[in-house]
Amino acid sequence: MYNSLRIALFLLLFFIFAASIRAQVPEGFGDRFIRVAEIGQLVDSVNVWGDVGSSGRYLIPEGTKLPELISLSLGFTQPREPREPTVGGRKRELEVKVSRFDENERIVEVAYFRYRNYDPEPIEMFEFDLQNNDIITVQVSRVPSFTDYVGVIAPILGTLATSILLIERLRGD
Repeated sequence: MYNSLRIALFLLLFFIFAASIRAQVPEGFGDRFIRVAEIGQLVDSVNVWGDVGSSGRYLIPEGTKLPELISLSLGFTQPREPREPTVGGRKRELEVKVSRFDENERIVEVAYFRYRNYDPEPIEMFEFDLQNNDIITVQVSRVPSFTDYVGVIAPILGTLATSILLIERLRGD
C-alpha cells in the first residue's frame, strides 16, 4: 500500500513537471533560421522575437527597413481578446523594440516605436536603418481571454484528476 502511494505521488510530480516544461518551450523551437536575401547579396542577420507570425533569425538584404522586416515575419499576430477593441480602457497598443549592442562603448542601444493599432506606423520606423545582429522584439498589448485561463488551468486539473484516479486504482488492488 505504501509503495503504491509513493509510485502514484512520483507519477503525479512527473506529469506536473512534464506539463510545465512543455508549456515553456514554444512549438518549432530551434528551427527558425529564415533566409530572405538572395545568394550573393550583402546581408544583415537580425533576430525577430515576440508577437509576430514567424519569429526567428533572418538573413535580410542590407538596407531593409523595419516595416519590411515585420512584413517578412508575417506581421503582428492578432491577440485573442474580447470583441471590444480596448485594453484596460485604452486601445490595443503595438510596441516594437530594436536592441543593438555597441562593442566599442560596451552598451546596449535601444530604439522604441509605440503606436495604437488604428494609427499609422511612425515615420521613424521607415527611416530606421537595421544593422547586423539587431534584436527586434514585437509586443501586442492585450487582455487575457477566457481561453487563455482555460489553457493554463485545464492541464493542471487534468493532471490532478488523472493522479486521483490512479491513486484510487492503486488502492483498489
